[in-house]
Amino acid sequence: MCPDVHRSHQSDIAVSFQTTRPIGHNGAMDMTVFSKRRRELMDHMRGGVAILPTAPVRTRNRDVDFPFRPDSDFYYLTHFPEPEAVAVLVPGRPHGEFILFCRDKNPEKETWEGRRTGVDGAQEQYGADDAFPIDDIDDILPGLLENREKVFCSMGRNPEFDHRLMSWVNEVRAKARNGVHAPGEFVDLDHILHEMRLIKRPEELRLMRKAAKISARAHRQAMIACRPAAMEYEIEAELLYEFAKGGSRSPAYPPIVGGGANSCILHYTENSEELKDGDLLLIDAGAEVDGYAADITRTFPVNGKFGDTQKAVYEVVLEAQLAAIAKVRAGNHWNEPHDTAVRILAQGLRDLGLLKGDVDGLVENGDYKRFYMHRTGHWLGMDVHDVGDYKVSDSWRLLEPGMVLTVEPGLYIAAGNKDIPCEFWNIGVRIEDDVLVTRDGNEVLSHEAPKTISEIETLMRGR
Repeated sequence: MCPDVHRSHQSDIAVSFQTTRPIGHNGAMDMTVFSKRRRELMDHMRGGVAILPTAPVRTRNRDVDFPFRPDSDFYYLTHFPEPEAVAVLVPGRPHGEFILFCRDKNPEKETWEGRRTGVDGAQEQYGADDAFPIDDIDDILPGLLENREKVFCSMGRNPEFDHRLMSWVNEVRAKARNGVHAPGEFVDLDHILHEMRLIKRPEELRLMRKAAKISARAHRQAMIACRPAAMEYEIEAELLYEFAKGGSRSPAYPPIVGGGANSCILHYTENSEELKDGDLLLIDAGAEVDGYAADITRTFPVNGKFGDTQKAVYEVVLEAQLAAIAKVRAGNHWNEPHDTAVRILAQGLRDLGLLKGDVDGLVENGDYKRFYMHRTGHWLGMDVHDVGDYKVSDSWRLLEPGMVLTVEPGLYIAAGNKDIPCEFWNIGVRIEDDVLVTRDGNEVLSHEAPKTISEIETLMRGR
């Protein structure tokens, strides 16, 4: 996906987040992974309590909600998939350090909305030391804050929850005459937790490899299914079908399926126009598996054969992408793949006659941004634009084993550029892969999606 450029109540019909759950040797859910994550976080919380709500349910229209997806931080620590839940971590609490507030069992509501785990299930299935009905949180949570020095939380994401949190803190402050002291410091939880999430663990990489494999298969199918006069949304349907067939219940983001002029719109998602013979089709689409995203872009000819000008532009982008991937190595800094891609794109634009001047000047002056206006990648994980700082102490951070990032250079030559030969108009090319930093180099998780001209044309010729 191109780099950076819900009502909170439950309706009568709710869509649950479907998961692929980690299985232990005895066939039951293995929650030790999440217990270890919580322990690692709590080791940083001296004298504090952490409070993490899941995402609110959002209304799509009237009685229909958007499909529910848990908050990524909440899910990373709990693996609990249901709405209306809050996790509380209280290091050193004698009766248990992991408390989960969730919906209670309710046969009538479950008849309408689906099964609920309930408080007993929260303990038995998800490893909560204590669990309470979410309706009781106002009565119970203030007590968990008593005599704690700090509250670790992520303020600003959910103003309604922030207001409730302050009300709980103020309730504890009101007990000062009884010798109870309230937390005196709010600490941003994101800094600690997002550094943890930046380095992917083996269990996370298994899910990311699966998501990438499913997504690559979907891109292959899109190439096979593509024909002149097909609609963009028909190709989108092929992608979504392959995602579901592979075990993904949701795309990681709205797919971009843009033919011709639409390939030059970075975040085009209407996917509503007819594909024309002689145009390129740019597809940016990735599956999500148990909360982990893939993010792949491929560009290919609608009729299965690159034209000479299309081929020339495509080869520049592919050269830039391969060179940038080679820079994804432990010890290199974050920006090296981007710097590498920019120089090759600038050189290519000059060689194609689209820019004039020496390459150093084109890069230094930013002239290349006319045709390449975004960066070359972003972190990838539970969020498509995943968490983690790109700079540390004002310097680009060094890449480390376990980091996963996208590498996605592109060129976009929209129609109407009067100083550009018209044969270049409406050629938009982006090539994107998901790359894991390893100890001795990198692993391209999305390698099964064809991207050389010969691979693409061979696949499409055999349709």
